[in-house]
Amino acid sequence: MLNLSYKGAVCATAVALYSAVPTPGHAQEEPYDIYLSMSYSGNDWQAEASNMIKALAASSDYADKANLEVQVAGPNTQRQIQQINAMVQAGADAIVVYPISPTALNNVVRSACARGVEIIAYDGEITEPCAYNVTINQSEAGRKTAEWLVDQLDGEGDIILVNGVPGTSVDTARTQAAKEVFAQHDGINVIGEADGMWSQAVARTELNKLMSTRDWSDVDGLWMQVGCYTANAMQLESGIAPEDVAPCAGEGSNGGRIQMLPLGTEIDGAELPYAPFGAPRISYAAPPYSGAMAFKLAVDILDGKEVDKRTELPLPLITNETVQLCETGSWDEQKAGCNVFNPSLVSNPGWFASIFSEELPQLGLDAALEGQPEN
Repeated sequence: MLNLSYKGAVCATAVALYSAVPTPGHAQEEPYDIYLSMSYSGNDWQAEASNMIKALAASSDYADKANLEVQVAGPNTQRQIQQINAMVQAGADAIVVYPISPTALNNVVRSACARGVEIIAYDGEITEPCAYNVTINQSEAGRKTAEWLVDQLDGEGDIILVNGVPGTSVDTARTQAAKEVFAQHDGINVIGEADGMWSQAVARTELNKLMSTRDWSDVDGLWMQVGCYTANAMQLESGIAPEDVAPCAGEGSNGGRIQMLPLGTEIDGAELPYAPFGAPRISYAAPPYSGAMAFKLAVDILDGKEVDKRTELPLPLITNETVQLCETGSWDEQKAGCNVFNPSLVSNPGWFASIFSEELPQLGLDAALEGQPEN
């Protein structure tokens, strides 16, 4: 049963019962009470991650096993700490969390673990040893995309960087790794840098600032955690021909991947800039299904199954050679290799396309769009 209402103050009886630390495996009557603590929610990625967790919780495989309750802390570490404390007091069996900071939550996580609550972080990591982490290799993501851009520019060019949400372990790892690559090439010059907050809208605002004293002809390439779609749109708006847009490394937005498809690919409803024109790109994203995977692992842990403390998800790297259009977006179709969705199905070009997991057949396109499990 999916329950998105937040529990009120726990009754005195529940406090008394919860004072004893459960034995490993949490032998108790189901359903489990699992809480989701989200942080920054002002972007498409976080919305999709939340939808996919809700869809998995609502699926026939989990609906009777766990109740899900959701809280959003915003970009406020202290608020997230307070939320987690309240979840523990309310009787949580497990807490799935997108951590605002890799270290700031350590004390509250350690306290929760001591009371028998399982903590599973997704995408961002928690360094407290009792926590479980589900993530891609963020440093590898930054390094490989930076190397691709250097190769595209033959080791020389002026580039712009648009990072993610500052202070998160995800942004720190990606940006540091990318800068290390660029620093190895004397011909690569970073001429502008901004924080894009993993949002197409914010990326546009920041690019407008960076370009206020420049012309697009001054930019040879871009490295962007989110915003390649928007950067291409801005170049087209400025009069640059589609075949002349600068190579962009990063982001897994559906709009960006549609732009990667060969010029002339027929897609119903496609219209520039949300249309195929062979834009030079390497596309990646931390997959939004990482939160759903964390939920799955939370149930596994509570069921007494052995789960590794760190689950590293495959890094989805899509190039112009491997981008492939989906017709329906079903899990089966994605398993066959498609990785971008028709604009008639996904109207928002900023929506993230890396939603496929071999281990989560309950989650297809509707899970990410609407929070509904695969039929």
